[in-house]
Amino acid sequence: MANSIVEAVAKQARRQPERAAIIFEGKTISYGSLYGEVERFARALVVSGLQRGDRVGMFLENSPAFVVSYLGAHLAGGVVTLINTQYRQVELSHILTDAAVRFCVTSPSGATELRSLVLPNLTLQIIVEQNKPVAEPVAERDASSVASVAYEAFLRRGDGPASDAVSLTIPASDAPAIIGYTSGTTGRAKGAMLLHRNLVANITAITTAWHWTPDDRLLLALPLFHTHGLAVGLHGTLFLGATAVLRRKFDAAETLAAFNDDPAISLFFGVPTMYGRIVAEAQEHGAPRHLPRLFVSGSAPLSPHLFLEFERIFGQRILERYGMTETGMNLTNPYDGERRAGTVGGPFPGQEARIVDTDGRFALPPAVIGEIEVRGPHVFAGYINRPDATAEAFSPDGWFKTGDLGWVSDDGYFTITGRARELIISGGYNIYPREIEDVLASHPAVGEAAVIGMADEDMGEQVVAVIVPAVGEPPTAEEIVSYCRERLASYKKPRQVIFVASLPRNALGKVQKHLLSAQLERGT
Repeated sequence: MANSIVEAVAKQARRQPERAAIIFEGKTISYGSLYGEVERFARALVVSGLQRGDRVGMFLENSPAFVVSYLGAHLAGGVVTLINTQYRQVELSHILTDAAVRFCVTSPSGATELRSLVLPNLTLQIIVEQNKPVAEPVAERDASSVASVAYEAFLRRGDGPASDAVSLTIPASDAPAIIGYTSGTTGRAKGAMLLHRNLVANITAITTAWHWTPDDRLLLALPLFHTHGLAVGLHGTLFLGATAVLRRKFDAAETLAAFNDDPAISLFFGVPTMYGRIVAEAQEHGAPRHLPRLFVSGSAPLSPHLFLEFERIFGQRILERYGMTETGMNLTNPYDGERRAGTVGGPFPGQEARIVDTDGRFALPPAVIGEIEVRGPHVFAGYINRPDATAEAFSPDGWFKTGDLGWVSDDGYFTITGRARELIISGGYNIYPREIEDVLASHPAVGEAAVIGMADEDMGEQVVAVIVPAVGEPPTAEEIVSYCRERLASYKKPRQVIFVASLPRNALGKVQKHLLSAQLERGT
């Protein structure tokens, strides 16, 4: 077995060089061709001064250049820092400084965003033109004294005489591989360090659980800067020697058309927002004739209503799973067996999960809500520059405290009720926002909903429902309160109902409740 994803690609390139690895905008890239470019990029990095352990930032949209740069950084001994393309100056300054990024692979627009920042460690930007290759250096230096070079010109550094002396070594399993920053839904993002062996352990468990084989073809429209797109979609494909049909971004109509146009597509991974758009597209234009054998959802809660609506239209049940930046994937509904709406199933092979009391940290029996803890070879090594946060995140016997609340059924299905920090305590009662959000999502006039707690002098906190109305006649606040009162205990009903045009979300569709709370406190 390979000890890293890049080693798996190297083996596939030797065994099956003509086998399709990536299909992108009508062009097929074989494993042999892919690994050849990976070696060029790795040599170019070393020639450009990369030292083992240096951080290489990936601030780039989906493209073959992302795949080559990511694998090339690993082959050169670098550590990849993943950067959300939606981030702007405050987030970028924090991440690139905190991770001490020396090289950054980005687009022309990304380079423009970085130009005004003071980044003392950054020495070189490698600029990828998404629509056409740039043959010459973009600029020798920009205003911040950071050298810039076009991607194609940079690759040629890996062909020159200086590269002949470069010796490339497959990374060791214990070497650091990725720094993934937490999504920042509750505050400033922390950098989680994952080792190559963490990535391999996780993708081995995933491919086993989901019956993923080299013959599968994945339609990959998730962003590669995120765990879901990279550490699940891309890693699984390359580790097995399978094929990914890579998209720059997701489009519902294009996705359904692709299922018809390419019956070989057998896998699709998405987030609930994507599935909502797929359902709406199918309702308007009909379901495709051909469908993948497996649809997977994660990165945000999938409402039971959307789960059942998807099944009604497509005749398949989405497989919902649960993961996070620090661990990759933790829990999954079964491939064979009941995929239960509203749950995320049980642990992947070789992993453990349990529910503990949030104060005493002792294990709780089934059906009692507590914090989810996980343990296994997939769990990250720690937060960079934050030994305090690392120590706080682990129990003495090695369980990682996820910060997510939930409960487990007698037959082993876990249900997530929300983040520990999102728990609302009103009048002495513990209230879990997810339960109320699921009820709100079932209301036909509600498009999206988020539930938060706001300070209340009498009750401590009050339940506030923030709603984006569905298309059509919007509901009234009284209707929403009444709807919840009929379906939930009275103390769980919203005390306030606020209608908004949209909810603040991160790139993967997760509602950023700390931003929502701040907006409501400011009255904006």
